[in-house]
Amino acid sequence: MDKSIEEIFEELDQIMEKMEAPDTSLEDSFASYEAGMKLIRACGEKIDKVEKKIIVLQGGQETDGEG
Repeated sequence: MDKSIEEIFEELDQIMEKMEAPDTSLEDSFASYEAGMKLIRACGEKIDKVEKKIIVLQGGQETDGEG
């Protein structure tokens, strides 16, 4: 199942809580970091797809942030 951006953010929050816990070992922290980085890459890919769809819907015109 493909996760939504919101689901990815929720999972990242859980990973951060686990990493911040005082009883988390260095090995567990590294595994959590690795899992988090994979989620961040997946989220970035989803955001890129959405941006491309928006550009197509705007008729191929990229905006410069003005107006």
